[in-house]
Amino acid sequence: MNYQVIGLENDHPVREMLLNLLPAEDNAPGSCEENQLNVEVRQSAAGYQISARAQREGVIHTAEREIPLGGDEKRALSHAVKLAVYDAVTPYLEHKPVWGSLTGVRPAKFARGFLEKGLKPFEAAKIMTEDYRVTPERRALAIRSAAIAMDAQKALRPKDISIYVGIPFCPSRCSYCSFVSHSIERAAHLIAPYLGTLCGEIKAAGDAVREAGLRVVSVYIGGGTPTTLSAEQLDILLYALETCFDLSEITEFTVEAGRPDTITEAKLRTLAAHGVDRISINPQSMNDEVLAAIGRRHSAEDVIRTYETARRIGFKSINMDTIAGLEKDTPESFVHTLETLIGLEPENLTVHTLAVKRGATQQDRAAAQQRHDDVRRMLDAAYPMLTAADYAPYYLYRQKFMAGGYENTGWCRPGFECLYNVYMMEELQTILSLGAGGVTKLLSTDGRQIRRISNPKYPYEYNVSLEKISAAKRELVAWADTL
Repeated sequence: MNYQVIGLENDHPVREMLLNLLPAEDNAPGSCEENQLNVEVRQSAAGYQISARAQREGVIHTAEREIPLGGDEKRALSHAVKLAVYDAVTPYLEHKPVWGSLTGVRPAKFARGFLEKGLKPFEAAKIMTEDYRVTPERRALAIRSAAIAMDAQKALRPKDISIYVGIPFCPSRCSYCSFVSHSIERAAHLIAPYLGTLCGEIKAAGDAVREAGLRVVSVYIGGGTPTTLSAEQLDILLYALETCFDLSEITEFTVEAGRPDTITEAKLRTLAAHGVDRISINPQSMNDEVLAAIGRRHSAEDVIRTYETARRIGFKSINMDTIAGLEKDTPESFVHTLETLIGLEPENLTVHTLAVKRGATQQDRAAAQQRHDDVRRMLDAAYPMLTAADYAPYYLYRQKFMAGGYENTGWCRPGFECLYNVYMMEELQTILSLGAGGVTKLLSTDGRQIRRISNPKYPYEYNVSLEKISAAKRELVAWADTL
């Protein structure tokens, strides 16, 4: 949709809302008789008046908002502009966005802001619906996740940190993937030097953490697919972590075992021997046609066989991922996937919504958006099924270009919340990130400021940058002195 803005210095609120409402369209400044949005902001002695007028195929819809002067005017004005655009444009949509005018990636953090100010859950719910147009189902999801985050935060001490270790390699690249991950078909020669550099970074980080007097409370090894490493390589990595860091007080140690075609009994036994107590086995779908379409080289039966092996070895906490909206998937086959996974009784089930990004091979936003109705039916079926099976949501986040503007949600059985996921997504503590593409986030004492320290993004850059990476870890010591 073309748009024109008058009286607003920055058109970001308009662009962001149009991206949220019309992700399949090329929204740009300009004029067009049949597909046009005009937004005007006027200031008076009393405050601001915002008007939005949308025209599409000869049908006109308008909306107006007013805000008084005073307070955080910049934030209030941005919200009012977004809401005016939302109210003017949504009449053209078959389905209104379930998250209303909210555009951020952390809706639970947004809800937590109300609870931390002393509002009751029902008061926060009222604001989210009346002022932001969030549906009752999504506001409940956000408020519950916010409450869990607040409980997790109460147990943290100022010098508590978590560690993330990235392994950016996979056996092959999935068609939907936008992460920095390299297929070992082309990048196998990078793995050995990568592991050497990573162990060097672990040593430098461990020295800094010890000097700074920090306490590690959780460890998460993700990717990519960490089990792309051999059992021997996993042993080297885990030995480096447990000798360079004091892990005696961690509450959980997670490894994304990920794809069944990379998981062997030897690798699982190596993980267990080093104290890993939580793993992910991520089928994404239990439909073999869907798995083939997205580039997976394993079957649904392989998923079940790998899961049974992990249980036999003794893993007590297992997560399994699904994605709503994958190519070749249908609401019926998605329900079959959930029924199968629920029948296995994993402690965690994470329901993702397909997000098509620039880094993925499926770059056609319009095609993804056309799946909106299927995705809606998939999620509408998933949430009651999981609730009936004694799973409850505990964290969530959103992404750009997500089909239908939905969300990714982690579900778990009582007592099996992955605290790292909560800490990281709700920005509750400092996360020390190791490996290529890692972004360490140093959180201020009041939790309002985050300082980021980024590692080189790609393995071939990372592998030749150990000296610079190690030197940057000294910032942990200076940061700890401010606590």
